[in-house]
Amino acid sequence: MWQGLDVIRTIWKFPIIIMLCWFVIGCQSEDLLHSDWKVYKGGPDANNYSGLRQVNKENVQKLQIAWSFYPEDEPEEFRIWKYECNPIVIDGTMYLTSAWRKLYAIDAATGVKIWEFDPLEGRRGGGILRGVTYWEGNGKERIFITANSELFSVDAKTGKLDSTFGILGRIDLNIAEGDQRETRVRLSTPGIIYEDLIILGAVVSENSGAAPGHVRAFNANSGDLVWTFHTIPWPGEFGHDTWPEGAHLYSGAANNWTGMSLDIERGIVFVPTGSPAYDYYGGDRLGSNLFGNSLIALNAKTGKYIWHYQTIHHDIWDYDLPTAPNLITVSSNGKKIDAVAQPGKTGFIYVLDRETGKPVFPIEERPVPPSPVPGEEAWPTQPFPLKPAPFARQSMSKDDLAAFSTSSYEANRKTLDHLWFEGLFTPPSEQGTLLIPGSRGGAEWGGGAYDIETGIIYINSNESPEIGRIEKIPTTTSNLSQSLYAAGKKWYATYCSTCHGPSKQGIEANPSLVDVTSRLSREEVLSKIEMGAGIMPSFAGIMKGYEDQIFAFLSETGKDEMISSIDPSTDTSSSYINVTAHGYFLDSIERPVISPPWGTLNAIDLNSGDFRWKIPLGNDPDLQVPGEPDTGIENYGGPVVTAGGLIFIAATLDGMFRAFDKDSGELLWEVDLPGNGLATPAIYEIDGRQYIVIAVSIGENLQHHKCGIIAFALP
Repeated sequence: MWQGLDVIRTIWKFPIIIMLCWFVIGCQSEDLLHSDWKVYKGGPDANNYSGLRQVNKENVQKLQIAWSFYPEDEPEEFRIWKYECNPIVIDGTMYLTSAWRKLYAIDAATGVKIWEFDPLEGRRGGGILRGVTYWEGNGKERIFITANSELFSVDAKTGKLDSTFGILGRIDLNIAEGDQRETRVRLSTPGIIYEDLIILGAVVSENSGAAPGHVRAFNANSGDLVWTFHTIPWPGEFGHDTWPEGAHLYSGAANNWTGMSLDIERGIVFVPTGSPAYDYYGGDRLGSNLFGNSLIALNAKTGKYIWHYQTIHHDIWDYDLPTAPNLITVSSNGKKIDAVAQPGKTGFIYVLDRETGKPVFPIEERPVPPSPVPGEEAWPTQPFPLKPAPFARQSMSKDDLAAFSTSSYEANRKTLDHLWFEGLFTPPSEQGTLLIPGSRGGAEWGGGAYDIETGIIYINSNESPEIGRIEKIPTTTSNLSQSLYAAGKKWYATYCSTCHGPSKQGIEANPSLVDVTSRLSREEVLSKIEMGAGIMPSFAGIMKGYEDQIFAFLSETGKDEMISSIDPSTDTSSSYINVTAHGYFLDSIERPVISPPWGTLNAIDLNSGDFRWKIPLGNDPDLQVPGEPDTGIENYGGPVVTAGGLIFIAATLDGMFRAFDKDSGELLWEVDLPGNGLATPAIYEIDGRQYIVIAVSIGENLQHHKCGIIAFALP
C-alpha cells in the first residue's frame, strides 16, 4: 500500500518536473534568442531592445571596462569627430567598421582581433558608416560592407572576399537603368536582409544635381540586381503625377539614408525617406513630391508598393525621416494592433497600422503658411499627429530665450523679432525664418528604443533652432563682371554649403574646408570634387568649366581677377538657394539662444500616446545655472532598453555613458568615456556574461587619440 502511494506521489510530481524543465528550457531559449546582436539596431524590427537581464537596476553600478579595441588603420592626422558604428555580434564574434571604413572581426569576449579586411586597399576613405550586415545562406556566412560606391561580400570566418559575388567579391552601386541617368550613391547605414536579398538605401547629395534615391535589392549570393523601387516615380508609376513632368530625369534625393525595418513574417520592408533635393527650395519640383519624406511599405521579395504615408508634403525644411521605424504592437480599444512607429525631426511620432498604413492615433491635415519666394509653392497643408504629443519644441518666443546676460538676451530678442515665424512649417524666406525644431532637432538617426514588455518607446531628442534665409542666385549671363572668387563662391553656395557650411566651417561629420588648399594641391582638391570621397558624391558633371572659380574660392584667391558676370536686376531665370540653414541659431559667442534643456530623453507609452517621463539628457556645466537642472546637450546615436529594467545611452557631447531606470528616468550609473560616444550601444552575452559596448569618437584620452570600441561588463 505504501509503495502504491509512493508511485502516486512520484507520478503527481511529473507535471511539476515537466513544467520546471520547460521553464528552464524556455529561459535558456530566451537567453539564446537575445544573446547575440545579429542585426544593426538589435534586430530587423529596429527596436534597440535586449532581452538580457544579468545587468539590472540593482547591480548596474558595478559595471566596469571589460576590454577596449582600437582599429589600426586610422592615420595620425585623421580627425573625424563622429564614429557611429553599432557593431553586430554572431556566435561570439563581433563585426565592426573603423571610422576609416576597414572591416574587423574581433573576439566579442576579449576584444582580440581575429581578422581585418580593407575595402579601400590602403586608399584614403572615411565617412560615416554605422555598421555592417550579416547573411547566412547556401552554406555561406557573409558580412556585407560598403565603401565609396561599392558593396563587398566578405567571408565571415576568414575575412576574404567571396569571389562568386559580383565581380571578384564586389558590385558597383552606381547603376544606370535603361536610358535613365546614372545613380551615384554612397551608404552610411547598413542594408537589411530578407531571405536571400540584401536591400539597400543610399546617401546622395542634398544639393542641386543630386542623384535619385532609389531603393534596390540585390541577390546576396550572386550580387545580381533583383528589384528597384523608384522613390521619384517614373512615368506610369504611382506618384508620378506629384512631380512636374519629366522631374524623374533631373530631380534627386528622396532617399533612404537611415536604414529600414523588416516584418519577416509578413514579408514587408519599411523604408523611411528624406527630402527631395534641393533641401530648402523646390521651385523646380512643384507638387507634393512622393515619395519624399515618406514611410513606404514594400513587398520585400519583389519591391512592389503596398502603402505609404507622407509626413511632409513638398519638404522645404530638410525634415527627413531620420531613423528606421520601430515595429511595435499596441493595445487600442481592447484590440492588439501590429503597428509601426516612425519618429521625425519635427518631434512627432507617426504611429501607423503595419498592414494598411492607417494612423492608429488621429492625424490632422492643417493649413500652413504659403511661401513668399517667387517660383516656390509651399504645400497648403501638413499632417499634425494629435498623439503622441511632440517630444521636441516646435515654437519659440522671447520667453524661451536663454538669459546668460542682459546684453545677450537683448541681442537674441532683436534677432528673433526680425525672423518670420508662423508655426512649425513656416517656409524659408529672404527675410529669414525661424526653423524649429530645425534640421538637427527632434529625433536623430539612432531612433527610439522600444520595450516589447511595456509598449513604451524611449527616444532622445535635440532642441536646435536654426535660421532659414535664402537668396537669389542668378543663372544667366550678361555683360557685367565679377571676380573669379565671387563666381566660385556662388558655385559653392549652390552645391556645397549644405554639407560644409556657408563659411566652409564644416557641419557634423562633413569636414571643414577652411585652409583646405594648404593641405591638398589644386589637383587633389579638384579630383576629390570630381570623383567624390567618403559620403560625398561625384560632381563631375556639374563642375566642368568652373574649376578655376571653385579653386579660387577655396584658396581665397582671384578676388581681383574679373570675369563676365550677371546683372541680377535684369536676370529672369534666377533660382533660390539657401545660405544659412544647417547653421545653429546661436548668440555672438556661440551659446544656444533657446533656454535649456538642449537635449532630452523621453519615455512615451505607445498604447495610450501619453508621456511617462521626460528628462534632460547630458549637461554643460559651464552653462548650467547653479541649482538648476542639467542643461541637456546636443546628442547623436540612440538608446537601448533592456529586460533588466535599464536604458543605456551615450550620445551626448559631454563624453558620458549613462544608464537610467526605464520606469522612472532616474540616473543609476554613468561613466566618463575617453571620447564622445556618438553611437548606439550593442548588448550581448557570451558564456553567461553580459556585455555593453559603445563606439567612442576621437578624444584626447583615447589611445593614440584614435576612435575605439569599449566594452563594459560586471566584474
